[in-house]
Amino acid sequence: MRTFTIIWLGQLVSNIGSYMTGFALTIWAWQLTESTTALVLVDFFYDFPQIPVALVAGIIVDRFNRKYLMMYGDAIAAFSTLILLVLLFSHQLLLWHLYLASAVMGGFGQIQGLAYSTSITTLVPAQHYTRANSMNSMIHYGSIIIAPAVAGLLYPIIGLKGILGIDLVTFGVAILTLLPSHIPQPPPEIKSESWQQAGKFSRWRQEATFGLRYIWKSPHLLRLLMITALFWFFHDLGSAIDDPMILARSGGNTQTLGLIGAAAGIGGITGAILLTVWGGPKKRIHGLLMGFMGAGIAKTLFGFGQNLKVWMPAQFCSSLNFPLLDSSETALWMENVAPELQCRVFAANSLVLQGVSTLATLLAGPLAEGIFEPFVRSSRVAGLMGPIFGTQSGAGTALLYVLTSLGLITVSIGGYCCSPLFGVKNSQTKEP
Repeated sequence: MRTFTIIWLGQLVSNIGSYMTGFALTIWAWQLTESTTALVLVDFFYDFPQIPVALVAGIIVDRFNRKYLMMYGDAIAAFSTLILLVLLFSHQLLLWHLYLASAVMGGFGQIQGLAYSTSITTLVPAQHYTRANSMNSMIHYGSIIIAPAVAGLLYPIIGLKGILGIDLVTFGVAILTLLPSHIPQPPPEIKSESWQQAGKFSRWRQEATFGLRYIWKSPHLLRLLMITALFWFFHDLGSAIDDPMILARSGGNTQTLGLIGAAAGIGGITGAILLTVWGGPKKRIHGLLMGFMGAGIAKTLFGFGQNLKVWMPAQFCSSLNFPLLDSSETALWMENVAPELQCRVFAANSLVLQGVSTLATLLAGPLAEGIFEPFVRSSRVAGLMGPIFGTQSGAGTALLYVLTSLGLITVSIGGYCCSPLFGVKNSQTKEP
């Protein structure tokens, strides 16, 4: 666990810097446009390149040193941040520059993230998979606690330029922790004779589609992928509109946004610590579905709220569930796929989830601004919805958010009704 912990610390520092930049850029973009769609498009351009990259990410991570791939991913993200900083200093930074930088970071981040996640099985004993993944949850939620508070404090003093500069330093820390670390490579997969005799294009096609074919021929993994894809569709649809909803309903109050982010971080850290001590349920599918249900209930309450008295405890309770569901989901995949096959199978899983996430993100802006906002403010609906959501800006977005949260609860109930999910077991299938 020592090498993993060192790498983990570097990723934690790097993520804090990246979250600070994300928070500052959200404020910058909102002040520039006050548009939900403009903010949603940042997420869209981050997610969309990951779809084609996922087709080849597994092959790349299989064939190249994972340590170097992680370092290259951090270096490219740092270079993108540097370009934004140069444009900002020259007073030429525009919204489309942010979209382009998001696309570059998303595409290369897909490979870096896959290299990191598949390295866990070579660095950590199997009995510690859940704990290692709960530590990864701490990266996300620890960043959520620290980054908004620090960025909110420093933004009026050093501005976006200073925060981008801090982000560059944190990327350097991540790379320095990787340099002395040894990450074992899994044993190479033994290829079948038919694969070796196939043509170059045919071999590439087989490798690119291997993960999808592997999941398709493993019924339990296919069901697991389907239910998680449904969950993340509703989650990401709601996640894409929560910042604009909060800013609209709080009059653009960035402190409110920062406090809610801090509540999310505290909830996530609390959940990760509890999970690290507990170790999770013996049947990890129970942890996954319980996390779905808890997150859905808390997010529904969050959507009905109109002030911090509701938003902060609801956000805390929502984030409390994500270390459990994230760690349970990842551990299920680790347990059911052999290490030498994980890159391509994990990449296939990511391909599907990124496609779902991108679709959800693309729909979020038009649904919120084009349909739900006018719908709630219309004279025929205002009398019915007004007492619940209000009629001010952001009310329609809140209605959409509640519907997505109810979708999470529905997915959890559907998972419990789908009894074959509880039969997930090790499936070390060789190449189809």
